[in-house]
Amino acid sequence: MNAVSKLPKLADITAAELITLLVAYVRRQFPVLITGAPGVGKSDIVASVAALLGYDLVISHPVTEDPTDPKGLPFPSADGLSARFLPFGNMHKILSATRPTIWFLDDLGQGSAAVQAAYMQLLLARRVGDHVLPDCVTFLAATNDRSHNAAVSGILDPVISRFATIVNLVPDIKSWSKWAVENNTPNELIAFLRFRQDLLYVPKKGRDIENFPTPRSWGFLGKKMPIIPKGQELREYAGSVGEAAAHELATFLDVYKEIPTLEEILLNPRGARLPDTAKPATATAIVSMLAGRTTATNFDTVMVYVNRMIDAGMREYVGFYIHDATTRDPSLQQTHTFQRESWAGELCKILGHELETA
Repeated sequence: MNAVSKLPKLADITAAELITLLVAYVRRQFPVLITGAPGVGKSDIVASVAALLGYDLVISHPVTEDPTDPKGLPFPSADGLSARFLPFGNMHKILSATRPTIWFLDDLGQGSAAVQAAYMQLLLARRVGDHVLPDCVTFLAATNDRSHNAAVSGILDPVISRFATIVNLVPDIKSWSKWAVENNTPNELIAFLRFRQDLLYVPKKGRDIENFPTPRSWGFLGKKMPIIPKGQELREYAGSVGEAAAHELATFLDVYKEIPTLEEILLNPRGARLPDTAKPATATAIVSMLAGRTTATNFDTVMVYVNRMIDAGMREYVGFYIHDATTRDPSLQQTHTFQRESWAGELCKILGHELETA
């Protein structure tokens, strides 16, 4: 069995790149193996691709399976002289599929050698015994590697060779921020990770029972931040992302509380205080706050303040504002204010944001 070790850097791929790749390959029924650390979003991306393509998604976990799961259970004929293998569970679902379907083998490297071997013929020949996969089914698989303390023993060489490509998903702030904006993650958390991108993912070094920073754990934290009881914030931050990252976040949130409010900016867009250019954290915090609360009604007033930021040399931060605001509310792109500010569209394009056609 081949140890699942770290792939060459050439295999590294971001979430956005992986989605594009999978959309192209799944349509052609090319099987893909995705490696990556725990919590970087492998499973979520596969689910997103299935939804994007309108495919059904069947998820198998080889670590919980027996070799009979892919092949089926033997059942005697009526005369008792022969037997055939009857499919059950996910195998029965797959053989009955009539719509385009992704069969996702999650945590493949945790499966036993016997279970992996049972999938070999399905991956390449698309059949096992008398069972032939429908043409509408495409395989995807994911695994951690042995350095991730995830009970991965390895993957059989013949199994590895049955994938059209192997890629290694690496977390990146651009992809995570896009996901966070689309999923209504608190503005202050997005601002913090834009400011401290090195904390998006920090490998766990020990075996203590402690969470650590990953895209998944930050996502969990974002969901619970609005309901954490007062006075318990620091402990709950640490419970999601570890103590070190929790203290960094708490310090940043103190800065976030000091920035001008939306109400101050709307009341006096030409006089409300601007962030200190020597303190990037405040600029990041302000544009994230504004992006989360801009509407078609207040957009024109907010842009007066935003243009002052550009004049003060904070064009890059304003780019994040335009990107996030139009991601949350695409209709802003159709407003007279947006059309008037020709630089807004250009900044979005530089940041990789596809604008809607007016």
